[in-house]
Amino acid sequence: MANDPIKTFFDEREADIAAMGADEELRQKSLDWMLHADKYKYTYNYTWMGRPIIKFPNDMVVQQEMMWELKPDLIIETGIAHGGSIIFTASMMEMMGIEGEVVGIDVDIRDHNRKAIEDHPMMKRITMYEGDSVAPDMVDRVRKHTEGKKCVMVILDSLHSHEHVYKELLAYAPMTTVGSYCVLPDTFIEFFPKGYYSDTRPWDVGDNPHTAMKQYLSETDLFETDHSRTNKAMITETIDGYLKRVR
Repeated sequence: MANDPIKTFFDEREADIAAMGADEELRQKSLDWMLHADKYKYTYNYTWMGRPIIKFPNDMVVQQEMMWELKPDLIIETGIAHGGSIIFTASMMEMMGIEGEVVGIDVDIRDHNRKAIEDHPMMKRITMYEGDSVAPDMVDRVRKHTEGKKCVMVILDSLHSHEHVYKELLAYAPMTTVGSYCVLPDTFIEFFPKGYYSDTRPWDVGDNPHTAMKQYLSETDLFETDHSRTNKAMITETIDGYLKRVR
């Protein structure tokens, strides 16, 4: 039987991605680049459909790949800021023909951001809640959106301290459906120099989404880390933060 060129392409790609992940020099160079670029607030320099989206472009492409594979009809995102991320998610659903919704939660949705998001054409797919993402009443409110949904994805991108992310994992990770993902951006904090953020932010090496993720994974067998997502992106805020629900 002749070789299947499509299978050959994807097999080779899978091998290349694994090899990149094993290349410690490349991983370090990627971190060095991220640290250097952060001097200029690199991730603040992009917009999506007119709204600032504070992400590495690589992570946006990886999310698009996941959404195309899974066709999630609900994505829960903690952290809204300027709204670029929830608008990106909503627009991917729109482009892919997914009958779905995005639920965004933020402790402080500033008036100018709220107005810009509510005036956006993608607002038709978005529900925003203002309040503490881990407050029991908020968790219950969001959980109601999961009723009847076939595929739920969760993205936890609000306060990046260990304590808060751990509480978010306990609350929202179980809402992820089997085969889908709970995504933890900003795990890269653990790999930046100690003290890099501590003067301006309540997180640091040893106290961040990566450490919360490690604690959570040590206590559950529901998720496994999908290293291939990080390995392909390399320049990413989500270092080993793609948790695939397996049971």
